[in-house]
Amino acid sequence: MCGIAGLIHKGKSSNVGGEMTAMLQALKHRGPDSTGYAVYGEPTDGDYIMRIKVAEAEDMNRGRGIHQVLAERIGLIEGILDEHGANVKSKDAATEYSLRYVLSHDGDTAKLAEHIEETDGVEILSMGSGLELIKDLGDAADVAGLYGLNDFAGTHAIGHTRMATESDVDIRSAHPYWAFPYNDVSVVHNGQITNYWIMRRQMEHAGHRFMSNCDSELLAVYTAHNLSKGVSLEDSLSQSIEEIDGVFTYLVATKDQLGMAKDTMAAKPLVLYESDDMIAMASEEVAIRAILPQEIDTTDPYDEEVRVWQA
Repeated sequence: MCGIAGLIHKGKSSNVGGEMTAMLQALKHRGPDSTGYAVYGEPTDGDYIMRIKVAEAEDMNRGRGIHQVLAERIGLIEGILDEHGANVKSKDAATEYSLRYVLSHDGDTAKLAEHIEETDGVEILSMGSGLELIKDLGDAADVAGLYGLNDFAGTHAIGHTRMATESDVDIRSAHPYWAFPYNDVSVVHNGQITNYWIMRRQMEHAGHRFMSNCDSELLAVYTAHNLSKGVSLEDSLSQSIEEIDGVFTYLVATKDQLGMAKDTMAAKPLVLYESDDMIAMASEEVAIRAILPQEIDTTDPYDEEVRVWQA
């Protein structure tokens, strides 16, 4: 079933971490397996924020030897960063398997990311100027508490509560997905893509990488492909309705935009609230009312509807 949510504040920063936590917790019944956030803070010119995992959460039950494995993987990552001339300005760890680096890098960031992901068991969740992508097992309260998201200040965010149906219960299969290597793009999705393998092979032939067998990752890769060709976000969303088969509603965030698209059947729900300074949307109205308890008017986007908002 799954639940998706998104919000964007026009021209100002807000506690998007706390707001998204409230929205996702209200959608917990739609997906208890994992929770994910893509939150957009204020970029620092020249800096990248890299969110990376060096193991799956369940790997921590493999015994004492796992701690040595993680230390070795982190050592390899930091050796690669040094090899590519990246300057690490700070390093934090929410868990033993999930780290946050702030770094500067003047070289080819895509090559740097690809080199890092050659390390066994390592996956970059996001690397962006404003984007920070966090996902883990458990509900929104668990994940927000673990990663310190309840006070995250930013302009916009998207999130996802997942009920695993066709892939594993692990961080790799959780949403959101980063559109590697396109800077600051993330996607959440509710639905099923029926031409996933055909489209995946096309994207792989075009040189794109996949980190999971979750059909939702295709939307991130598809978006990255289009944006890298100079296609606007709005046009990419419109093209997806024609080119991707299945039942889907999905949200895409970039460094300064939030977009949504619904397929031709509009079978997957989305409720939308829009004011002069804020837009919020979610699979159910209860998530919007978790942050806007006053009387509000909401709408349901139509089939094949595409919308894009600017921060």
